[in-house]
Amino acid sequence: MNRLVKGGLVLGGLVLGLGALRRTLNPTPRYAPWEKPPYGEFEKKVLILGGGFGGYTAATDLCRLTRSRDDVGVLVIARDNFFTFWPMVPGIVSSDIDSRNVAQPLRRALILAGASFRRARVTGVDPDRRVVQAAGGLEFPYDQLVISLGGQPNFFGIPGVEEHSLTMRGVEDAERVRNRVIERFEEVSLIRDDVPESKLTFVVIGGGATGVEVASEIHTLVHENLAPDYPNIDPYRVRIYLIEALPNILPELDPALRRAARIRLLNERIEVLTGAMAEEITGDCVKLKGGKEIDTENVIWTAGNRPNQTVHDLGLPYDQRTGIKVDLTLRVEDHSDIWAIGDCAAVQDVHREDGGIVPPTAQAAIQQGHLAARNVLKTIDGNGDLGEFEYKPLGQLVELGSDFAVNEVMGVRFTGALAAVFWRMAYLVRLNSPQSKVRVAADWIVGIFLRPAVTQIRSTSDE
Repeated sequence: MNRLVKGGLVLGGLVLGLGALRRTLNPTPRYAPWEKPPYGEFEKKVLILGGGFGGYTAATDLCRLTRSRDDVGVLVIARDNFFTFWPMVPGIVSSDIDSRNVAQPLRRALILAGASFRRARVTGVDPDRRVVQAAGGLEFPYDQLVISLGGQPNFFGIPGVEEHSLTMRGVEDAERVRNRVIERFEEVSLIRDDVPESKLTFVVIGGGATGVEVASEIHTLVHENLAPDYPNIDPYRVRIYLIEALPNILPELDPALRRAARIRLLNERIEVLTGAMAEEITGDCVKLKGGKEIDTENVIWTAGNRPNQTVHDLGLPYDQRTGIKVDLTLRVEDHSDIWAIGDCAAVQDVHREDGGIVPPTAQAAIQQGHLAARNVLKTIDGNGDLGEFEYKPLGQLVELGSDFAVNEVMGVRFTGALAAVFWRMAYLVRLNSPQSKVRVAADWIVGIFLRPAVTQIRSTSDE
């Protein structure tokens, strides 16, 4: 009898524990859907364009700051209904992480925070009427407008880049890169004669963090995940190039970390070409200045970023190269109720003597989102003491495979397996969705014991 009682208590405790865990991972929204007031019913309407790091941060901060108020409503408009956690995107290439866990549900996260969300394509802004126009003739009113539409690849006018290269700007792009590698393996497995070198040569252009990580993930995909499935293809026939126009890869890092990263890439048989600038890209070749040519049908472009083209059509003060012109409070020039942050805004870096702008990084967008939320609320409340933006870089983490990273955090530099563990833990806690945290952690744990199931799932845009 005592055993039955003890067993019942243990089972009851387990059930209660699982119930508490379920509630933690699936929190109740701030408002039930039928109780939340429509955005249009609020006295002060804050409209945020873009659901990336900057826009999401500004929205959630505003909701937190106005949690006890019923006069301020927040609405986010974005092209996609998911939030892309950019640092983990390259991991999709090697199937180290499932793409569904990198693309976190934006609508759900905003509702939980207390904001509203609409998926729409912005087409214009009418500052006189205080409305944002969207495709389909839709209009959204605002009292305060925050623009955070992000950026897009900059091809620098190089012939053939847009037509013959894959970009790396999101989850779908990472899946296309993975599919391209698999497709080439499938093609080569059917060729009985000599295999053209261009089929199994992959060229990543851009030696920043994204380019370095993508090149390393392609190596992992080829040598660890595809090689066992294609025994008739020697993985060492695959050539991976990383091309950077500047003298060094990862120019924003300390020289010691750059050297460690380069040695790691060379150990992975990734050929690093610095001081090399692409002059033209064709369907089967990359032509570099100086006459060197690389035979390849697989080019991945990660070099350069420019403001989203949509901001050019908004009729706001704009610089073609740097984006919407703002002052240090992040307010758009000549507009007291419009703000711009992130990759689409030209925010001056006060620490640069040359008057340069803040780099288009996730941590910069997050910091701008925090300040924009505070300044918007101060403006609503008539408090003219607005804060000014000062970019404070916290460091940079770059992962080159699951067992190696080069990190610089608050002036502390370290590399190797410990750095890779730190990379994963640091970004895992930054994920917004509790479900994504659990699933990504599960992906990594399972990956220690099992190779991922690498498959090519085509979409209509890939055909």
